[in-house]
Amino acid sequence: MKVETLRDVLHWTSEFHQHLAECLKRGADKTENTRAQMLLNYLSEHEEKLGHAGHQFEVTGNEHALNTWCYEYFDKNPIVQHHHCDAPFAELSTTDIMQVIIHQHQQIIDLYRYLHDRADIDRQKN
Repeated sequence: MKVETLRDVLHWTSEFHQHLAECLKRGADKTENTRAQMLLNYLSEHEEKLGHAGHQFEVTGNEHALNTWCYEYFDKNPIVQHHHCDAPFAELSTTDIMQVIIHQHQQIIDLYRYLHDRADIDRQKN
């Protein structure tokens, strides 16, 4: 998906969380570690909620703000997405799972901080 506007960012973010939720759920279904299974199920549900929240912003957001161009971030900062779907979460310890999730979310946080810092109008920042 080519991300060019804030609407695209929200759509991409929503898909990012939904895809991560699916990866986590697959890992929960495959692991034999009870603690990891509980963590993966919890995180999967949380990611689904984040994906839904992103979609709601996409649907209800201000049209002018949603159509704002913001393509330069991804050109300079490609986000590595879900490399652990290929190497299943089922094989990771709870500590490793959390490290992967924290890293994934930090990339999203960095994107939104960058966009916030680039906002031209103070009311767009609030």
